[in-house]
Amino acid sequence: MEIRPLAADDVDAVVRLWNATKRDTYDFIPQERGRSVADDDAFFREHILPRCAIWIAVVRNEVVGFLAMRKSYVDRLYVHPGAQRRGVGTALLAKAIEISPGGIELHTHQKNTKARAFYDKAGLSVVRFGISPPPESEPDMEYQWRP
Repeated sequence: MEIRPLAADDVDAVVRLWNATKRDTYDFIPQERGRSVADDDAFFREHILPRCAIWIAVVRNEVVGFLAMRKSYVDRLYVHPGAQRRGVGTALLAKAIEISPGGIELHTHQKNTKARAFYDKAGLSVVRFGISPPPESEPDMEYQWRP
């Protein structure tokens, strides 16, 4: 597996991965499941790409995961459903810690049991419970890792 910075010709693959992963994971957020690849492409290019440093995980020339960071904040960490439980998320989380050795923060939905299990196993701590911003308005939780 290779972890490397996003290149311009990787964006389409990352957006497709992001869309597929959300469809697999967010059965509790109807508006996410209804978003098309084109919808996600527009959002990614307008909101994530300009604000985040993005790293991708590549296996056999296929993008299998991505990490989007805003300073120490993990804005996005997604692993394609077919590549989960194979060390991809762990490698991307290690990259986040390498980028921000003083600590990282992130949010996940309380109903996202796979993500919660992953972050718990990785040693992150829950520091706050809240509600995600509209239109989701779903119960969420903030995780932190500190050295």
